[in-house]
Amino acid sequence: MPERVHEREPERGADADAGHERGGLLRAFGLAEVYNPSMVPTLQPGDQLVVQYGAAVRTGDVVVLRHPFRQDLLIVKRAVQRRDGGWWVQGDNPFVENDSREFGVVPDELVIARAWVRVRPPRGIQRSVAGVLSWAVSAVRPVRAARSLSRRLRAR
Repeated sequence: MPERVHEREPERGADADAGHERGGLLRAFGLAEVYNPSMVPTLQPGDQLVVQYGAAVRTGDVVVLRHPFRQDLLIVKRAVQRRDGGWWVQGDNPFVENDSREFGVVPDELVIARAWVRVRPPRGIQRSVAGVLSWAVSAVRPVRAARSLSRRLRAR
């Protein structure tokens, strides 16, 4: 089953378009929900991502992109390497290969957003102040670029 992401963009009205054209933040950020395990252990199914549309992508960033063969399908992958014509992307889960190993380099125009923050939904938390605080501390994390990604890929 291919990876998929449910994207929730801010509403697009006349004011939203005008704000975006002026460089406002109204359309710059959105939410995406992860449904499949291709990014485990970094992201779990059910995680919410705060993403920035049109952000510059660097090696190691987690990105939301349109699947090259099914452009109505959004997927989350790690931008591993810049190549001619686009990005080589891979999931963090070595057992799921729905990435550039299957479909090759992803053109720049299909990379639509960069993930900034991961929010893990509450699952089985205790309804005490300590339980809620414990969840809050672990649930909201920045999505950082993998610094040792190239070392990990060479070691395989």
